[in-house]
Amino acid sequence: MRRVVIVEDHPLMQSALEATLKGADGFTVVGTATSGLQAEPLVSRTQPDLVLLDLMLPGLDGLSCLALLRERHPETTVVVLSGTEDEEIVERALSGGAAAVVRKSISPADLPVLLRQVLQGSVKFATPRIARAVVTQATRQSRFDEVRAEACGETGLTARELEVLEMVARGLPNRAVAEELFLSDQTVKRHLRKVYRKLGVANRTEAARTAYSLGLHGLRSA
Repeated sequence: MRRVVIVEDHPLMQSALEATLKGADGFTVVGTATSGLQAEPLVSRTQPDLVLLDLMLPGLDGLSCLALLRERHPETTVVVLSGTEDEEIVERALSGGAAAVVRKSISPADLPVLLRQVLQGSVKFATPRIARAVVTQATRQSRFDEVRAEACGETGLTARELEVLEMVARGLPNRAVAEELFLSDQTVKRHLRKVYRKLGVANRTEAARTAYSLGLHGLRSA
């Protein structure tokens, strides 16, 4: 469970952030602050994994608060919340140690997805356009993983066999599947024979049709 501190002076925004994270798996809000001066003592007391930090704060502005947090709590991930698309401000936040800058207009459903990516260290972006692309890809991958888990349960296929099936449904030949998965051609053929047997199909066309029915086709590239 990831521990989160929210530093936001606007009551409605603070409540919305808190409700969004409380309703998401893997997060718990351990404290909230309404000014920059409250932020560092709160972080010292609660030891969160993540701080959501507004830029426009009374007492101590967001960038100054960011600098203080990075100095005293370098192990804590700080994500800056911004109501502006000003590239200079965004770059100052990133160069000041923010792991990412998130627009306040982000969809509540997308925020937890993006924060998970940030905490995994796989996301760092400086513009809203890139942020939207990251959220889209993260959401798509999450959906694919859900469908793949369901399909494994329904078909009895292993994760690797299901991966081969999804690639066949995308129209990839055996050689391309082998190269993408770092397998030999013979290993791919062996996986396909098992896929055909478990699905009760005779060829690639019927296997691809089954992949469509399971909802696998196109999830990676949609």
